[in-house]
Amino acid sequence: MHYVFQFGDVWAAWPDLLWGCWLTIQLSAVSMVLGLLVAVFGALGKTMGPKPLRWLVDAYVEVIRNTPFLVQIFIIFFGLPRAGVMLSSNQAALLAMVVNVGAYATEIVRAGIESIGRGQIEAGLALGLRPLQVFRYVVLFPALSAVYPALSSQFILLMLNSSVVSTISAQELTATANDLQSRTFRSFEIYIVVTGIYLALSMLFSGMFAGINRAVFARPGQR
Repeated sequence: MHYVFQFGDVWAAWPDLLWGCWLTIQLSAVSMVLGLLVAVFGALGKTMGPKPLRWLVDAYVEVIRNTPFLVQIFIIFFGLPRAGVMLSSNQAALLAMVVNVGAYATEIVRAGIESIGRGQIEAGLALGLRPLQVFRYVVLFPALSAVYPALSSQFILLMLNSSVVSTISAQELTATANDLQSRTFRSFEIYIVVTGIYLALSMLFSGMFAGINRAVFARPGQR
């Protein structure tokens, strides 16, 4: 039995695939920004907050890191409406991605904060800076610089995991591919092309993160 590749239907649907690609970029980028904010506040609470806050952050991190992403999506999309919180599929997908990456990134940022020497913090306090100012000017930037490669990898993994949100009909690349496959029945060809698109997106985000690293975190002598 010989399989004949026919990419004609795939090429004809390029506008749909490009739109799905753009939606994936949008969803991933917003999730990365919001997830980083969650991580910074989570790491701050875990390292400098009172015990009840530290316990709350620990519980959040452990629950999210030890449960499947797909289950988290289903709880948000199917469970929250039971509590009166109505979300569209795209809103539920965004919330699930932010909650998920926020937990992983919290631990990454926490490790970066704890790598900062106590002497630097004491020096900031000695100069009259308030604790939040010390965190902002003395701790946060060097911490992010130290863990930037790990954060970049986590964000790229988030973009790839965005394909899972197609299970709740959120509009992104994989959902677009599934719709196209249901119309054309050219599964092999469609998912080969989609694999190439995800590979290109990974390289795009890798290049973008490398550029940010050179522009923001690289030392003057390293540029």
